[in-house]
Amino acid sequence: MAEHYETLLLDRAGTDGRVGRITLNRPDRMNTLSKEFFREFDEALHDYEADQSVRVIIVRGSGRGFSAGYDLTPGYTGGGARVYKQQDEQGRPLVINTRTDMQQITDVLMYFWNMARVTIAQVHGWALAGGCELAMMADLVVAAEDAQLGHPALRGLGTAREGIIWPLVIGMRKAKELFYTGDTVSGAEAERIGMINYAWPAEQLDDRTIAFADHVANSSADNLALLKITMNRFYENMGIYSSVRSATDLDAMGRMTEQGYAFMEKMVEALKSGKSLKTAFEWRDAPYRGYKAKE
Repeated sequence: MAEHYETLLLDRAGTDGRVGRITLNRPDRMNTLSKEFFREFDEALHDYEADQSVRVIIVRGSGRGFSAGYDLTPGYTGGGARVYKQQDEQGRPLVINTRTDMQQITDVLMYFWNMARVTIAQVHGWALAGGCELAMMADLVVAAEDAQLGHPALRGLGTAREGIIWPLVIGMRKAKELFYTGDTVSGAEAERIGMINYAWPAEQLDDRTIAFADHVANSSADNLALLKITMNRFYENMGIYSSVRSATDLDAMGRMTEQGYAFMEKMVEALKSGKSLKTAFEWRDAPYRGYKAKE
């Protein structure tokens, strides 16, 4: 099942291989999320869901981190990905096409949320922007104590889509702070505020995640599915579906704000001058550095 994936590695762990594992495998690009990734991720999830011997699924990243977010490489989609025109003949951006493109990615992540298997996101290094959104849509989240989780793209490139789940898990005050600032929190802090289940020392993360998944997997796959559906319905009745869909629409509009246009101009400027996109990120992030709320 794994040999035809370009962006993923699949293997099995736990007692009798009852834990399926999906590893994001673009370490040279910090596991950024391309359209090809979402196509393959959707396929891998469906394959695991159809296999009764898989009771729990772990999603993790290869290399230095979980995922740095969506792939912003100009023109890159990945093989076999569907591309939507995002400008009219005069080169003006059309929000409906951006919205359509984003909603199809949201479709994959909402399936990840609601599939009939318990899922665990295993975060090390960083889970930023779209990478954090992906992790948040898992049933359970564990991280290295020194991992960094957050959504710096909120500083000028739209809103969070699936990250809208934060108000359900960490409370209004902290959720608003993270949204308004784009700040990140460590794995240890994420555990303290309820964003994740556990933070463990980095060198123990693999083993402890497998042990945790294996503990959950003591029940059969179908029974776990019923328990998951029961829990998810409570949160869905609180509005997670409508909130995530609405957040995706607003994300499509976000790049057309004053801040969004300024950031996009910095990105274009960097590319035209042959510089890395890091220069645009530096412009975006520099004003936020150095502030300490408790000093």
